[in-house]
Amino acid sequence: MTQGQYGGPADPDAHYVSDEPYDRVADLQALDRKDLDASTRVLIWRRFRRNKLAMVSGLFLLLLYLALPFAGMLAPYDPAARNSDAIFAPPEHVDFFTAGHLAVTYPLESAIDMETFQPVFTPDLEDPRPVRFFTSCGASYTLFGLIETSFRFVCPPEGASLHLWGADRLGRDILSRIIHGAQLSLTVGLIGVAISFGIGMVVGGLAGYFGGWVDAIVQRSIEIVRSMPELPIWLALSAAIPPNWGPVAVFFMISAILGLLDWPGLARAVRSKFLSLREEDYVRAAELMGASTGRIIGAHMMPNFMSHLVASATLSIPAMILGETALSLLGLGLRPPAVSWGLMLNDALDLTAVEIYPWLLAPMAPVILVVLAFNFLGDGLRDALDPYA
Repeated sequence: MTQGQYGGPADPDAHYVSDEPYDRVADLQALDRKDLDASTRVLIWRRFRRNKLAMVSGLFLLLLYLALPFAGMLAPYDPAARNSDAIFAPPEHVDFFTAGHLAVTYPLESAIDMETFQPVFTPDLEDPRPVRFFTSCGASYTLFGLIETSFRFVCPPEGASLHLWGADRLGRDILSRIIHGAQLSLTVGLIGVAISFGIGMVVGGLAGYFGGWVDAIVQRSIEIVRSMPELPIWLALSAAIPPNWGPVAVFFMISAILGLLDWPGLARAVRSKFLSLREEDYVRAAELMGASTGRIIGAHMMPNFMSHLVASATLSIPAMILGETALSLLGLGLRPPAVSWGLMLNDALDLTAVEIYPWLLAPMAPVILVVLAFNFLGDGLRDALDPYA
């Protein structure tokens, strides 16, 4: 194409033609039109889908939470079942497609090492035992709180054990306890975030919308709460829980403690956003039309802040999980017979035991994976929920 004196087209009616193939230019133009015609929800999904790490993390967490009601089916043992012959038993060896079976394990023969006085387990490789699948075994459990059954996906072989991740100091299966412990460790984060977000949105929304003395009281309250050291307050409130309370009451109290101490950050973020939103034209129009304060905040202002709320909630859940784990690790959180990842790690406080029995640290793996998954998912949602950025 001929050029003018200053590099422009010689013919003013001429159009710029890209050096790229025509098909690629047409595809890009079609993609732009498709994005312009798409709704905000579609744009959010497309942008979130581009973040592969967030997609994988979201799928992992979704499967994890969907599996929580079926913990009894997934775990080969009851979490409280003890095997006196498998105290501190190491992870067992499993062979697949052996002796005409899908999976086989071997009976463990225990002996005492006379030099270290520690139990030594040796598998009897001459006696393979087939692992049972999709059958009933062990103690019964209640499915969905309605159906009592003992059906499990994987069951130990007849006359042998199946401690895939080893056993603890009481001979309890670590893998089964991790699966059952996920029910409390993952749920406490959801309840804690629900409490903190309920308080933070109400308090921060009122402070940002009304301003004046309401804002001053809320700001001073936030400053007082944030000036307190969080961990000692956690420990003090957890230690104040009566020792005669049951596991369910302690669980909800721990969730409330975690939620009550986490609301100031969200309240301050909601307040700052509302201070700017209350000057928008649509808010003024709603006020002139006589809309109530609750409707203006809930139906007009809060949806414009929802993307930040969703991302903040996703990023707050791992902090709740770590808080429960830390309290239970120190013996101030959930109490036996409840099962959580923090309670299991409490057995690993003895460094000598950890050095000899490293499989006691197995509950660290799900804690790390879940926290990383929530962080990756939160980062992906924070970017995707603002598709026009």
